[in-house]
Amino acid sequence: MSDRPSSRTSSFLVAAGILLSRVAGFIRERMIAVYLGNSLYADALGAAMRVPNLLQNLLGDGVLSASFIPVYAELIHQGKREEAGKVAGAILALLTAVSGLLVVIGVAAAPWIATLLVPGFNEEQREVTIKLIRIIFPGTGVLVLSAWALAILNCHRQFLLSYAAPVLWNLCIILAFVGYGSSRAPSDLVIIAGWSALVGGLLQFGVQLPMVLRLERDLKVRWDLQLEGVQEAIKNAGPAIWGRGVVQLSAYIDLMLASWLTVGSAAAIFRAQTLYMLPISLFAMSVAAAELPEMAKDRSEAVEQIRARTQAAVERLAFFVVPSTVAFVLLGRVLVGALFRGGEFGEKETAQVQLILIGYSVGLIATTTSRVYASAFNALRNTRTPARMATLRVVCSTIFGLGFMLALEPIPRLGWTMAPLAALHRSFPIGALGLTLGAGLAAWVEWAFLKRELQRHLGSVRANPTVAAVIGGSALLAGAVGLAASAVPLDHPIPKAAVVCGSFGVTYFSVAAALGNDEARRWFLRLKRR
Repeated sequence: MSDRPSSRTSSFLVAAGILLSRVAGFIRERMIAVYLGNSLYADALGAAMRVPNLLQNLLGDGVLSASFIPVYAELIHQGKREEAGKVAGAILALLTAVSGLLVVIGVAAAPWIATLLVPGFNEEQREVTIKLIRIIFPGTGVLVLSAWALAILNCHRQFLLSYAAPVLWNLCIILAFVGYGSSRAPSDLVIIAGWSALVGGLLQFGVQLPMVLRLERDLKVRWDLQLEGVQEAIKNAGPAIWGRGVVQLSAYIDLMLASWLTVGSAAAIFRAQTLYMLPISLFAMSVAAAELPEMAKDRSEAVEQIRARTQAAVERLAFFVVPSTVAFVLLGRVLVGALFRGGEFGEKETAQVQLILIGYSVGLIATTTSRVYASAFNALRNTRTPARMATLRVVCSTIFGLGFMLALEPIPRLGWTMAPLAALHRSFPIGALGLTLGAGLAAWVEWAFLKRELQRHLGSVRANPTVAAVIGGSALLAGAVGLAASAVPLDHPIPKAAVVCGSFGVTYFSVAAALGNDEARRWFLRLKRR
């Protein structure tokens, strides 16, 4: 249909929605940092929010993208609207039943979950974590339904609302800190934040539902596992759940290991992840989300079209992710200070988060590119290969991360007093840096094997060397300009970050455009037209 947006426009809409959500997420994290710092309450809140995310990731976003979207998008493309509505309704009924059961189990098992997940937390940290898990967990079941709504809207090329909907979840938590941050003790404040997260989950699903019902008029919500499309989605969901599960397991292993480190290490990792996840969400998810429905339709036409889309998506992604990596490594302290500096979050906390961010940045390019490769496999209805590669990544991440962690920080509570590399930074313990370095290196292992397997199905998906050289050179030059701009004598971190990021961004886009990069020229033309 000619009135449907192109995949480039679609990825822009996804990125716009994610950007709104991420901005709200940054504000949320800043509120937590200002009022809780890197305290035991920040550790507990971060851990409690992470635990229910397991359910959302296992049954929601990634799994539906891998199993449900390819089936549903192809039915829509073939004009089988009634069958598509039946499949969508049956998947909704299945998700409601399974997530409801798991929510009940999660609330009842909160003490055991906390003990398993963060065994190194002291008694007060543990008790607060248990309370928050029981409050937040039910809302996660609703977030699974929100992911179902997102999948429906994506297949109908309606991206902005579904990816901006999490703004409501973040906003509820922000309002909790704005309203009660100055008048309540931290022990009370984290409980209020937990209830606000529950309300936000309900709003996130509710705001999408009217448009879903308008677009999918043939929706039939009923338990029917005999439909061919449902059976295929369930079959593909198994490996997808395993793949998402092991990725989540890696995050939980990192959290478990961080719980044995110095108090505040877990909170520092959460802060670094907030920045690290921005290019993953903003660029990798937007490109992958926009391309997957198109790749799913192309499957019945030609594998060559999937290869071409994958190649173009990787190059488009590199244009944004390479400079993001350079900025995190060279300008990380400025960025962290702008987002979190203030109140209980000072210079020491800023430097700690910056180091952890550098560790994550090692694998940023590999992680984002692997998202596109995984989408290509999903479009080919092959969810097993990404699952196997994700398993390999988790194993490597655990081995590398544990090794680096023990080399960088002694852990007396475990009887570990050796740390041959601890002297690299005497201001504060840096064991958390080891965990993120391990994750970054493991991302490259996954990328290498995933790319090798994909090339067996599609042929070469290698980026153009000239394009890569232009992007890399422009990013490094922009990084040098950003470092020079960071010497500007501005006391407040936000204006300083504005000057530094502005200098970096203008330099990168200008140099890339001058060297002939098509993506940079496209952006300049878009700005010129407006």
